[in-house]
Parts: sequence; C-alpha cells; structure tokens
Amino acid sequence: MLVLDAAATASALDYSALIAGLREMFAAGVTAPLRHAHGLPRAGEPDATLLLMPAWMGDGSHGGVKIVNVVPGNARRGLPAVTASYLLFDETTGAHLALMDGATLTGRRTAAASALAASYLARPDARTLLVVGAGHIGSELPFAYRAALPIERVLVWNPTPARAERLVARLREEGVEAEVRGDLQAAVGDADVISCATLSTTPLILGDWLKPGQHLDLVGSFTPAMREADDRAVTRGRVFIDGPAAAIESGDIKGPMAAGALKEIAGTLYDLCGGRVEGRRSAAEITLFKSVGLAVEDLAAARIALAARRQE
Repeated sequence: MLVLDAAATASALDYSALIAGLREMFAAGVTAPLRHAHGLPRAGEPDATLLLMPAWMGDGSHGGVKIVNVVPGNARRGLPAVTASYLLFDETTGAHLALMDGATLTGRRTAAASALAASYLARPDARTLLVVGAGHIGSELPFAYRAALPIERVLVWNPTPARAERLVARLREEGVEAEVRGDLQAAVGDADVISCATLSTTPLILGDWLKPGQHLDLVGSFTPAMREADDRAVTRGRVFIDGPAAAIESGDIKGPMAAGALKEIAGTLYDLCGGRVEGRRSAAEITLFKSVGLAVEDLAAARIALAARRQE
C-alpha cells in the first residue's frame, strides 16, 4: 500500500490538475452519503468534532474514507485544528491502495473547490483576493485561486497578526504582491474576492460592507453554531453551495433560511459544473459560495494523487 505523508500528498496535488479533477467529478454527478459527525465534549475549551466521510465512484474503480478530528482548542496549543487521514481503496476488491495525509488533502481540495466555484461566480477580471483567516486552509486559498483567476494581489486578515504575516511572507517568496490588513472592513472594500476560512461562531463579514461585483466565499462554518457572515451578506446576492449538506450543517446557510431571510439557493457545484445553472450573470452582481466539504472532493483528490505518483 502506498503511504503519502504531508509533503508527498501536497506534491501530488497540483492545483490546476486538482481543480480540473473536481470539475470533472461534479460534472459527472458523483455523489456520496452525508458525512457522519460526532461531537466530542471538552472542558475549558470548545468541543471537538469527529467526522467520517466515505465516498465511492460506483463504477468499480475507487472508493475511500476520511477520518477527521477537528479540535478548535488546538489554536492555543500551537497545533493544527484539523488532523485527518484518507484511505483510498479498490472499489471492486476492497484492497487498500493508499493512505494519505488527510489534513493536506483536505486543505488542498477545499481550496480547489472554492477556486472552482469562483471560476463560475467571480468576475473573470478579479485581481485582488482577501483571505480572512490564515490557518491551514486559509494559507492554501491564494495558491488555488491563482490557478483559476488572474489574482495579482492578496490581502490577509487574521485575528492573530503573526499568522497573517507568515502567510504574506510565503506569498512574497513566490513573487505574489501581498500585505497584512488590520482593518477588515477596509480590506473587504478593496477586494474583488473575499474568501473566509475561520472557525468563527460570530459573523466576521457584514453585508453592508459588500459592494457590487464582489464574490464572497465562505469556507469555515461546518456546524449550525458557526457563522462567518451575517444574514445581510448572505442575502445580498445569488447564493450557491457545494452540495445539499451545506443547507443542513452550516450556520451561514441554515441560520438565514430558518429566519426567513434566505429564500432560495441558486445552485450547487453539481449544477454549475454540469451546466444546469448559470454562474455570474453581470459584472455588478454579488455572488456567494458556501462550502462545507464533500466526500467526493476527497475521493477526487485521492485519485489524482494516486495517478500522479504512479506517473513518477
């Protein structure tokens, strides 16, 4: 069985190939069961979560399962909030083919899914990206977006400035114009695309800050108690989600829907990639994409990583 550590997993997941692979998976309509989520109570810190995410192609080729531990309290320990492993298997025989670093795979496929959605929803001339949250997934977002859009400048906001500074330094090493921003409202006003990847339980992005033509990408909220944007932000434009789970699991969608503020979901990534729903319709339109992460994205990424390693 092939074993890929974090570095090997990352090197096998080129963003251009990953975005293309996700587009193909969603266009084909491959689906998976809703993930299993189990709360792990913690004393003196936010509760942790255990996630189990299975998926299979249905054609006898591949299946897989990801085991994820989300521990918000790790922030104060200086440790990643997400720890995960991914097991890819032969769907016909059940033989285990590869064990991959799940956190790296998750970060890359999550960022790629946001970039894929933005390829339909953001303005094609979008050049300034604001990243809200410079953790594991947030640190991947600029590189994914640059594979899908002509991003030239990256602004970074993070509650802890030191983490934002590390991401900016990394981007500058890659030749990308980047800067830390302390005033979030002002940063939103300067951006074409705003991408949030935090574990916030209170809205960070307010609808009154948004301006025509912007695309808002919400990654972080994966429980009903988590919010990255207020109701006004969610209702100012057309709303898209990665899959049906987002309307059930995320407070950014479930909250406004329950309050009657959000009346309609314009479509999913399946609809966008399958050509069943139109993406951005005008330069002035505000669009929003909310993802909670789908097991088919993990499976697509694992298949791409396996193919990349076999070609070496």
